[in-house]
Amino acid sequence: MLNYFCGWYFRCQSDWQTLAVIPSVHRTKESKFCAIQLITDTQSFHVPFPYSDFQKQGNQISIAGNRFGKEGITLDIQTTELHTNGSVRFGQFTPIKYDIMGPFRYVPFMQCRHSIFSMHHSVDGMLFINETPYVFQDAIGYIEGDRGYSFPRKYVWTQCSFPAGALMLSIAEIPFGAFRFTGVIGIVLLHGNEYRLATYLGAKAVKIDPDEIIVRQGGFTLTVKPQEQSGHPLRAPVDGAMVRTIHEHPSCKVLYRFEENGIPLLVLDAPNAAFEYEY
Repeated sequence: MLNYFCGWYFRCQSDWQTLAVIPSVHRTKESKFCAIQLITDTQSFHVPFPYSDFQKQGNQISIAGNRFGKEGITLDIQTTELHTNGSVRFGQFTPIKYDIMGPFRYVPFMQCRHSIFSMHHSVDGMLFINETPYVFQDAIGYIEGDRGYSFPRKYVWTQCSFPAGALMLSIAEIPFGAFRFTGVIGIVLLHGNEYRLATYLGAKAVKIDPDEIIVRQGGFTLTVKPQEQSGHPLRAPVDGAMVRTIHEHPSCKVLYRFEENGIPLLVLDAPNAAFEYEY
């Protein structure tokens, strides 16, 4: 495939600060390049780099001296609009039991493939973003990734970490040959137990509205109610190129309710969840 992108999403969340860092690499008919995006509680940044600045060795990614991997993140970006430095260390990863794409991982030519590398790990260290310190002491991290050629035309995504675990939910319009369907993938990690919601397990999105999302799978129901709609602009791929603008709120109030046969397993009023709504 000529047009291609691959990106990694590193989210660091404390009780009072949130920072997400997104390194990516891209290939189109016209060019090859890489980029780093940062999104904080108050703003977002996009910094392009030459393709030659991108290196990947095993699980370690580097772009012009900025390093990302299982051990942590090191940032050193100096532009007219963005100055960063510092590093954070990651603790032991919490991977999911098997690929979040399930059997769809074997389907060729999919528009976008999602990966989850760690649902929950510790984050310690300090990063400076334009002289503002982001201090993480026994904070919580989450890492996922996407690869393919374009983001879905319509999707909603949310992620949140909390002391007892973490959750992620993505609902997207998926092109499949001449047809399109609404696909669901999600994980609720709670007290060491993994609850998976997915189209290939029978999950259905029964409501997709800006103020309420409901997913059902057998006796399980996950309800998501975002309390804030605004977000910061990020760039997203279309045919490999970063020409689409989406909006993510990296740290907003979201109400989550996860039930099994009407019995609540999780009722969470999260003050610092991530949320994107692109329907």
